Amino acid sequence: MYTCTQCEKHFATPHYLRQHMNAHSSKYKCTECGKCCGRNRNPAVHRRSHSGEKPFECTVCGKRFTHSAHLVGHSRVHSGEKLYKCHLCHKAFGHSGYLATHMRVHTGDKPYKCSLCDASFSQSSNLQAHKRHVHSNRRPHDCRYCGKWFKSSQDLKRHVYTHTGAKPYSCRHCSDCFRQVGQLKAHLLKSHNEGTWFTCHICQKKFSLSGNLKVHLLRHEDVKPYVCRDCPKSFYTATEVRRHQLKHSDYKQFGCCSCGKYFKRKDNVVYHFRKCSVRLGFVNMFAN
Repeated sequence: MYTCTQCEKHFATPHYLRQHMNAHSSKYKCTECGKCCGRNRNPAVHRRSHSGEKPFECTVCGKRFTHSAHLVGHSRVHSGEKLYKCHLCHKAFGHSGYLATHMRVHTGDKPYKCSLCDASFSQSSNLQAHKRHVHSNRRPHDCRYCGKWFKSSQDLKRHVYTHTGAKPYSCRHCSDCFRQVGQLKAHLLKSHNEGTWFTCHICQKKFSLSGNLKVHLLRHEDVKPYVCRDCPKSFYTATEVRRHQLKHSDYKQFGCCSCGKYFKRKDNVVYHFRKCSVRLGFVNMFAN
């Protein structure tokens, strides 16, 4: 990582650091957000981020952009052009930023640290998701079918598929469809040998998703970055700590439709329902 000597902000490449350092020496400062533009940046271009002006339009899909460079990068989505290639696993990317993020899979760098616990992450988006799921109880997104609340719009979107049965991600090689893009990626790798496996450098175990490899490596290193807010116990993943925190809560959201009994965890009510339905079947058989 490359660090700014004036504000200690981190960057993935020397190029991005130089661009950032230009902002410190700039004479132009935005009156709306206080951001400084570098010597090579046009202040008028920055003002578009406040005005919403997007003069650059994609001729394929009609999507518009504030900067011409963003349009150039977006055009690679349609052309399939991937200029930036990893020299370790030869995976290619359409943007240099995606390659810089990918390299952290090999180096193990995690520059984004949580200010509330000891967890660290390779991407800022993962840090934000961690704070939202582990350290916040705010759930602003509600399901229109069952009224259940979720912390992110993506969590809600995945949940809604359980009501509608929608499987929007289809395989281009066969008729299989999937609810989640991760399931599609795993299918392409396992069934059609398309994509790149993520391999553990310690035990050589292969994964279809980079996130699964990251969790796997934590177990090798015995690193548990997710700490329960109610006790000192720690866990490898956010899912594990959420499941554990149910022990400290009296909230039971999963109900058996046969007897009305409620449970804290979904797997518990599924297990109970199997026994309950069998028991009720015997009762009804003898009653008749």
